Amino acid sequence: MKTVGIIGGLSPESTVKYYQWLNDGVKAHFDELGVGGNHSAKVILYAVDFGEFCALKEKGDWDTQADKLVEAAQSLERGGADFIVLATNTMHKMADQIEASVDVPFLHLADATADRIKTAGVETVGLLGTKYTMVEDFYTGRLRDGHGITTLVPDTPDEIDAVSRIIYEELTQGIVRDESRQVYRDVIQNLVDRGAKGIIMGCTEITMLIDQSDSPVPVFDTTRIHVEEALEMMFTDGVL
Repeated sequence: MKTVGIIGGLSPESTVKYYQWLNDGVKAHFDELGVGGNHSAKVILYAVDFGEFCALKEKGDWDTQADKLVEAAQSLERGGADFIVLATNTMHKMADQIEASVDVPFLHLADATADRIKTAGVETVGLLGTKYTMVEDFYTGRLRDGHGITTLVPDTPDEIDAVSRIIYEELTQGIVRDESRQVYRDVIQNLVDRGAKGIIMGCTEITMLIDQSDSPVPVFDTTRIHVEEALEMMFTDGVL
């Protein structure tokens, strides 16, 4: 089994999901092999202070954030990680800097998600995430230019603000509200009405709030997809 290095803490709520689901997946893998026992995932976690990053984002200081993420990735590599995942969608804005700073593979969350979307035969998706992920081009542009996927985002400032506010003020703090779930359902329906044939849950906390039952079209849970791709990489090359 390979060792996965996780850059986490962005936020702690979703990092917990990564750790839990990786361990669930490893146990299931060995159970399927008929080995059983007490196997668990080989994980190295570098957790940052989410509050520091939120403050830097508000100031528009992406360079300092990039430096901190590069430091985290290099620390994981030195610690023995065979590959690295960044447990957040928004901070993939700095994915190129992270990937260039290490020699081990970097498992890009948007690429993993795009592969699932294409496998499902979907060409146009709606995207929910932080305002940075929805409005800036680092995510939608990668889906478009690298994978030929058309991405729709909420088309009013109020919807964008509401989706992002619920993430930062509620989900990242472990707060899940039924009224916020309804806000997301309404935004999803608007995206579907505009032509979305699938919905990307493009923030790793959104899995806490909604699931397939909240959407009339397929949803692509980036947290779950990223974990599943990491598990596949952990057991490549015949490594048990």
